[in-house]
Amino acid sequence: MDSKHVDMFIMNNTENLPSDKMGLIRDKLQSLPDDKWSLVISLEMKRPVITLIISFLVGELGIDRFYLGQVGLGVLKLITCGGFGIWWLIDLFLVMGETKEDNAKRLMSII
Repeated sequence: MDSKHVDMFIMNNTENLPSDKMGLIRDKLQSLPDDKWSLVISLEMKRPVITLIISFLVGELGIDRFYLGQVGLGVLKLITCGGFGIWWLIDLFLVMGETKEDNAKRLMSII
């Protein structure tokens, strides 16, 4: 794939992907066949800030975990009212990183 396209994709998604995996993602994207590029472009990434807002507002109900596709943890968090408030508080610090990791995992499954 063209280096300009890869750089543009990386620039547009810097805040949605973990910084420690950017080199690996860049290398894989540059060796990506052109027919898979449309799949990469059409991938909708979840925004970490939106996940943080959801976690802050309704994290006690596990909605943030449902949003990330972690249904089992969402149900567990719902039943325990956010782990009696402790899990909810911890998730406020962890949820942005988990969103970036989830985005990277979904991108790597395409590449």
